[in-house]
Amino acid sequence: MEPRMIANKKPFSLKGFFLQWEWMLVVLFIAVTVMNINLSEYYWNYDSLRDATMSFLDKAFIVLPMVFVIILADIDISVGSIVALSSVVMADLYSQGVPMPLAMAICLAVGLLSGLINGILIVKFKELSSVIVTLATMIIYRGIAYIILEDQAAGKFPEWFSYLGWGYVGDIPFILIVFAVFAVLFGLLLHKTTFGRRVYAMGSNPTASRYSGVQVDKIKIIIFMLAGLMAAVTALFLTSRMGSTRPNIATGYELDVIAMAVLGGVSTAGGKGRMIGAVLAVFLIGYLRYGLGLINVSAQTLLIIIGLLLIFAVMIPNLKRKRASSRNA
Repeated sequence: MEPRMIANKKPFSLKGFFLQWEWMLVVLFIAVTVMNINLSEYYWNYDSLRDATMSFLDKAFIVLPMVFVIILADIDISVGSIVALSSVVMADLYSQGVPMPLAMAICLAVGLLSGLINGILIVKFKELSSVIVTLATMIIYRGIAYIILEDQAAGKFPEWFSYLGWGYVGDIPFILIVFAVFAVLFGLLLHKTTFGRRVYAMGSNPTASRYSGVQVDKIKIIIFMLAGLMAAVTALFLTSRMGSTRPNIATGYELDVIAMAVLGGVSTAGGKGRMIGAVLAVFLIGYLRYGLGLINVSAQTLLIIIGLLLIFAVMIPNLKRKRASSRNA
């Protein structure tokens, strides 16, 4: 009698490989590229496509930790306000004579602290959803930014600071290189470490994870701290690109970030999603906006198109599950 073997991995299927959501994003990206080429003669240009990344990659830094947050079946809608608060604090300190490198470090610390506050509130008040908690802190952080600067702008940063948003390493934008490094690091953290496996387990069944010895609260706090930290990184690049800051910067960033993560295949129900999908969605939405912006498509029309893409992203997996369940019935 032959011994029975239990496989810990599913056998490779070529059909299953190409039916992954990420390949759908690749097809959509190709379709968007073809559409933009036909709409504008100025789109298919290497320099323009390269430089376009500077206009949308600042918010992409927040997408990376947002993947973790959504896999936990949580949400963080305070990230845009953290960007504003971190940027305003940095600009205000610099205007008062604090050296720029120290002001930048404090900017990162403000983002980290804001994320820590979010995480502590969420784990301490479990009866409140993360939406309610981060809605409250979104208002508070933005309010503090307005208290510091009111309706004024702050700027006059040193010339070298603009390199973050507009600089190149060789022929490649500096922001693109930094984003690629962070994307790889967050991807490895999610897919290749025990920490990432525990995040998936918590998103699938937080109660079982807790009783299995997973430090659920600690991991959740760490993830919200990462979200705050990356919002501060966004603040550095966005402020550098604009050359000044105001309390109302990054308004609506939280919706863009969540849209990119969800379009990338991260399930709002928790426990599912991959970093590569979110990264592909960043470039898909970024170049969609850039291409349609060349022909002066209104912001409202862009919102409608992105909304339709999100409906499509949510609808397709549900249809696949329904087909699978009907076959098994």
